[in-house]
Amino acid sequence: MRHNKSFNHLGRQSGHRKAMLANMSCSLIQHKRIQTTVAKAKALQQYIEPIVTKSKEDTTASRRCVFSYLKNKEAVAELFRTIAPKIENRPGGYTRVLHTGFRKGDGSEMALIEFVDFNEAALASAPKASKKSTRRSSKKAAETPAAETPATEAKAE
Repeated sequence: MRHNKSFNHLGRQSGHRKAMLANMSCSLIQHKRIQTTVAKAKALQQYIEPIVTKSKEDTTASRRCVFSYLKNKEAVAELFRTIAPKIENRPGGYTRVLHTGFRKGDGSEMALIEFVDFNEAALASAPKASKKSTRRSSKKAAETPAAETPATEAKAE
């Protein structure tokens, strides 16, 4: 039974699992997106979110804390130099997992895990979808400016 098991062990001993997640985190930080299985992607997401939150504060203590998880100074430098400034206003949810299909060899479900603020395609389409409205206000907002613009133009003339 699975009572009080809070995370996926991924079929590995704790040392192997920690090393694998640290290596995957370094790869994700350096390449901004990696492809892996869905289970590993979800475990990696749970592993890296607190690390990225810790990187928002650029102090020696936070760098040492992050280094204790990643064990790669190039990845730590990349995290603090390029990723932390881009995510400083984001309250959480720094990564996304996109399901990509099934692996040809064994049929395992694959996923792409990436940093949200580093996807150029999503950032290019963001201004189009940035307008936020509800069903009630959309009708009123559409009618009101059209009705007011001729009146304001008539007053201006």
